[in-house]
Amino acid sequence: MAAKSVLDDIKKELESHVGERIRVKANKGRKKVDEKEGILEKTYPYIFVVKIEEGHLSERRVSYSYTDVLTETVELILPESLTS
Repeated sequence: MAAKSVLDDIKKELESHVGERIRVKANKGRKKVDEKEGILEKTYPYIFVVKIEEGHLSERRVSYSYTDVLTETVELILPESLTS
């Protein structure tokens, strides 16, 4: 039951940053880390979506689960950390 509480805390924290710039470090396995910066677009009950601009006219959306954050497969750097 404690894990659900932690997941709810992660979701609430992210909900307060919807629309803000965020940096995502995702562990892709075999010592590969994908680091992208984008805008936290939307939160859903089990996932959140980050909009990443890849060029002048192209963008893509990537979704991650709150469990990815809990298990540290995905590391998030929130806006207050980006400005300092």
